[in-house]
Amino acid sequence: MIAPTKGARHQRIREILGRESIRSQTDLAERLLEDGVDVTQATLSRDLVELGAVKVRQGRTLVYAVPGEGGDRTPRAGAARTEAVQRLRRLSGELLVTAESSGNLVVLRTPPGAANFLASAIDHAEFEEVLGTIAGDDTILVIAQADAESSALGQRFLDLAGRTDDAGTDEDLPADDA
Repeated sequence: MIAPTKGARHQRIREILGRESIRSQTDLAERLLEDGVDVTQATLSRDLVELGAVKVRQGRTLVYAVPGEGGDRTPRAGAARTEAVQRLRRLSGELLVTAESSGNLVVLRTPPGAANFLASAIDHAEFEEVLGTIAGDDTILVIAQADAESSALGQRFLDLAGRTDDAGTDEDLPADDA
């Protein structure tokens, strides 16, 4: 469910453009409508300008892209989900220290200052069983779906980080819906 606010709409547009190749405002409007966000072409056009969206070449087509997060503000087209999971695997290997679970929560520890970076990678990997993350300086709280088994999710993060013998197998990754 998406709140009917401009800020929520902007965030959803950023998410869509960061994950999918959108070639036109019509395609974007249809994708937003699938999420329950009905928007006019004029509003969508203003939103894209406010977000700094531009068209970039992806192969032989032009697609919308928004500036990146953090220090790298270079506009990038949507990355494939496998790229996001590979990024999460790499960052987990570099940054994940421990993973502990309780109920539907998983607490991940990182070196000081690294939690937001790893939490962002978790969010972008779109694990089906993850509702979201909250990051502090060196701690990430991962909130799992109510029916998800948090101990299995905690183990999946450790596996991605290479902390077990069977790390690096694709069986530990979330199912790819694409």
